Amino acid sequence: QVQLAECGGGSVQAGGSLRLSCAASGDTLSAYCLGWFRQAPGKGREGVAAIHRDGTSSYANSVKGRFTITRDNARNTLYLQMNELKADDTDTYYCTADRVYCSTGYPLFDWWGQGTQVTVSS
Repeated sequence: QVQLAECGGGSVQAGGSLRLSCAASGDTLSAYCLGWFRQAPGKGREGVAAIHRDGTSSYANSVKGRFTITRDNARNTLYLQMNELKADDTDTYYCTADRVYCSTGYPLFDWWGQGTQVTVSS
């Protein structure tokens, strides 16, 4: 129904910043709740941030105050601004979309991107 593609990952030193983007195709994002999850090898997917259709957002405690999730419905794009990056932020990051579910509590979004790697060196 919708295809998602992340970009913007890379390597950065601790304390630095990155901005991830998620471009959607096949459908308009205005109808979806959107989110970002991350996953380290051997671990489950952890919710990072979610943004509702009205623009309100929620964050995991581990990133609150450092990360900001935004959406641009006109551009059909989701963003994650990551500041004050820590080594613990090193993960593969996935953007997600769902017409109903909109929470970081569990990885229950229906649609997922392929992921982009973020590596933070201490």
